[in-house]
Order: sequence, then C-alpha cells, then structure tokens
Amino acid sequence: MSDAASINSARDRRWLVLGVIGLAQLMVVLDLAAHPLLPPRVVLDRNRGGAYASMLLGTAGLFGIFLFLTYYLQQTLGYSPLVTGVAFLPMSAGLILAANLATITLMPKTGPRPLIAAGMLAAAAGTAWLAQLGPHTGYPTGVLGPLLLAGAGVGLVIAPAINTGTFGVAPHDAGVASATVTVGQMLGGSVGTALLNTIFASAVAAYLTAHLAAARLIGHRALTGLALAHGYDTAFWWIAGIFAVGAVVSGILLRRGPLGQKRTPSPGPGGVTTAQAEAGRERAR
Repeated sequence: MSDAASINSARDRRWLVLGVIGLAQLMVVLDLAAHPLLPPRVVLDRNRGGAYASMLLGTAGLFGIFLFLTYYLQQTLGYSPLVTGVAFLPMSAGLILAANLATITLMPKTGPRPLIAAGMLAAAAGTAWLAQLGPHTGYPTGVLGPLLLAGAGVGLVIAPAINTGTFGVAPHDAGVASATVTVGQMLGGSVGTALLNTIFASAVAAYLTAHLAAARLIGHRALTGLALAHGYDTAFWWIAGIFAVGAVVSGILLRRGPLGQKRTPSPGPGGVTTAQAEAGRERAR
C-alpha cells in the first residue's frame, strides 16, 4: 500500500510540474500576442490580481470543506444525503449574511483588503476547529460552530473578491475580467479538491499501514474509522493552511482603502485608458 502511495505521489508531482510549465508557456504566449484572449493588463493590476488569487484559494478551501465534511457526516455519523444537505444550511446562512454585510455596508468604507484577509483568517480558524473531529464527535458540539465560522469567513472573501476582480476595467475588458473571476472559482474548486483528496487518501493509507497490529485488538472496522478520522483531520489542517496562505496573499496584493478612492482602469490595447479615449473623442468633436 505504501509503494502504491509513493507511485501515485510521484505521478502527481510530475503532473504538477507539467502544469506549471504549461502555465508559464501560456503567459509567454499571452504577453507576445497582439490580441491575447486574456490580456496581461487585466491580471497584473494589484487589486484584480489579488482578487483572482483570493478567489482561487478561497474556493479551494470551500470545496474542500464541502467534500470532507460530506464524507464525515455520511460515513462516520451515518447521515443520509438529505440530512447531510440540511446540515450544511448553517454554513450557507453564515455565508449569505457575511457576503451581504461585506458588499452593502463594509466594502464602501474599508475596501476589499481587510475584509478578504479577515475572512480568510476566520475560515482558517473554522477549518482548524473542524480538524478536531473524531470518530464519535457529534454535530452540535463539533460541527455546527465551525460551519458558522467558516461560512461567515468565506462570505467575507467571495463577494469582495468578485467586486474587486471586475472593478475599474475598461469596457472592452469587462467580459474578460468577469470570466477570470469564474476561472478562479473553477480552478480553485477542481485543483483544490483533487489535491486535498490525494492528501486525504495518503493519510488514511499511512495510518492503516502504521496501525495494522491494532486491528487484532479493536477490529478492522474500528481501525478503519480511526483511519478515516485521521484523514479528515489531516485534510482539514491542509485546508486551514490554504486559507492562511490566502490571508497573506490578499494582505500583500490588495491595496488599502475603498475601491472608489482611486480608480485604476485597465488600458486598452494601445496603452490608452477608457477615460483618455473618451477625452480624445470629445476633442475630435
């Protein structure tokens, strides 16, 4: 089992390296193209770049919570799919309330930087709380509180990141900026889920290999339950780390202050901003 895990780990590393090389090649092509599909000027703005990175990391953590908490509720606590869905409603409520509070009340006053960084830290704290789950932890004592905290944190991340990722772009770049936000969501969910699931499977396999002798004393079923709990805790600690990295990234990249204080529109293909183009048309008239 350990040999298989090592082979899979080596294969994963090779694919990761190939993915990084492919991304670097794509950036070179985009920089050299006369009319690139994703103009670098859209991503290289500090606020927008920080928003896209925050969206990617935030959704990677969010999808990880969905995945492993679903496993825990159904496989460990024995919930049905319907009850599991209902159990996630507090997280949805916290996310919706935090997102509306951030967008309507806080964002115009503080800007995205403190909101996204604080949201990442809150989500990291909630996920670290989930990392304390054991085979016999109940929903009210071990799941409800972390769900509310993580949901509120993710709500403070996603809504400001969407607003920031599309703010200040020239009209001809609006579609690209909006699509880049969506790409960040999709990449975060897919890559984050694949990476975390690999970490979870490796942790479970390693636990079973290290504790095979205990199966004679407690039984294979009990040992499997302990191994799954160890895998969940390992995965949740990694998710907490992803959110913590998101807090650092957003704190470094995003600018201080509300977005409206300093509008930074992306320049057009010739290096001319929308305002400059409109002024030129007025003079021509």
